[in-house]
Amino acid sequence: MKSFFDWYKDRNENERPWLILGKGPSYDKHVDYNLSDFNLMSLNHVVDKMEVVAAHIIDLDVAIACKDAINRNAQVLVMPWVPHVENRAGSCNLSELVKAHPFLAQMNEEGRLLYYNHLSKRKFGDSPLIEVRYFSSEAAIGLLAKSGAKYIRTLGIDGGTSYGNTFSQLKDITLLSNGRKSFNKQFGQMAKIIMTTGVDLAPLDIPSPIKVFVATTEVQMLAVKVLEYSIRKHASMSVEVFPMHLGGIDIPRPKDQKNWPRTPFSFQRFIIPELTNYSGRAIYLDSDMQVFKDIKNLWQLPFNEAQVLAVKEPKETGRKPQFSVMLLNCENLNWKIQDIVSKLDSGQLSYDKLMYDMVVAESIKREVDSSWNCLERYNENETALLHYTDMNTQPWISSENPLGYLWFRDLFEAIDNGFITLEYIKSHIDQGYVRPSLWYQVEHRLEDSLLLPKIAKQLDKDYKAAFTTIHAHGARPWITVTAFLKALLRHISRKIGFSRRYKQIQALLDRS
Repeated sequence: MKSFFDWYKDRNENERPWLILGKGPSYDKHVDYNLSDFNLMSLNHVVDKMEVVAAHIIDLDVAIACKDAINRNAQVLVMPWVPHVENRAGSCNLSELVKAHPFLAQMNEEGRLLYYNHLSKRKFGDSPLIEVRYFSSEAAIGLLAKSGAKYIRTLGIDGGTSYGNTFSQLKDITLLSNGRKSFNKQFGQMAKIIMTTGVDLAPLDIPSPIKVFVATTEVQMLAVKVLEYSIRKHASMSVEVFPMHLGGIDIPRPKDQKNWPRTPFSFQRFIIPELTNYSGRAIYLDSDMQVFKDIKNLWQLPFNEAQVLAVKEPKETGRKPQFSVMLLNCENLNWKIQDIVSKLDSGQLSYDKLMYDMVVAESIKREVDSSWNCLERYNENETALLHYTDMNTQPWISSENPLGYLWFRDLFEAIDNGFITLEYIKSHIDQGYVRPSLWYQVEHRLEDSLLLPKIAKQLDKDYKAAFTTIHAHGARPWITVTAFLKALLRHISRKIGFSRRYKQIQALLDRS
């Protein structure tokens, strides 16, 4: 029996991209595309609806139920070496099942039955192991990506809790029959596959890749790298992150000092449409951010004729309206930074009107949920994007940010995964871009800056960050006993796996 990997290598046809088709609502859009442009792989019952190159099925009972459609419509049937039976791990491998099921025996004799390994303890041959945690989509994407496919698109792999109209008759038979609450769990595995293989993966009906433009200078690039890592670790489709100081567009300084940008990168957001050649959509972010959810959820928001989508900031924060997270409809924005600065110089435009009212956009809708710009606040279940907006206490320049441990977690992960090198961090410390004590935290894997020993804190004695400000905006420094206890509990719980009890204690501390 041939493995999927051997079959893929023997095909010698890597030019056409792959399209994986599932039963979700977007499957019904397949009629809008020329499917002959793709190699098609079906998941489960989809093989009953169209001819495909490969029919991927994890469950034995589904394969037997669809045997006529597979024989008619699929060039090959792809199954795990140990198939599931009724959504549970099976007891027999394909070699044994071929003897018991004439259909599988026929497929095997014709060279049309392919296997792959997904159980480390029941592995066959030297075929790579494919991780399958929740749904068959993960296996199909992982198989193709590990086989060398560079470009994969999907339809019908949508998340949520429903099938497309085409498969409504299966709703009461197979829908979420493995006990999961929704199909959303698969997206985390997709992000992992993209991160580890570099495959270009996206839904066919969503513009790809996600384009994220980050306002920054070279001084902030370690923060940008951590931000990029945090985006990619959660993104279930391909992402491009572009630091805008590399854009090559000169941003003139206004003549009047009152109109000067408050930071060296404040005006960079206005060059995005030009950088995209005035086409498609783009996400704007500041460099001092960290992402905790799938940025695809922000990317695919409908404009509904707006030029800019911005965040609905909760009234209780007491802050001016924020434009630090935006989704831009670039083809409808004719911004040119030279024209904008000229209007500032001529008095046609004021700094406040530009930065706080965004009057250069004719249509702005605040339809981005506030979870996408949490200013110095974090909730594990709700926060999509944390904004370290108080420049005096940003974790890479200060040891006094109460949420800094979150930033260091992603920094450490990025180091472990080769996304950020130790040499890169050391160079930024040597150039004074980040605080010297950060190196101690990296060396000792210390998440909470409050726990820095005196010898490490002394390293920051003469350090002054490039963009610190006189006025902070509400970040609470590590000065309370409660804050210290939280840091200590976090440290201990992660060392000994005591997280559940830690959360209970932290809840009590939060109420104190």
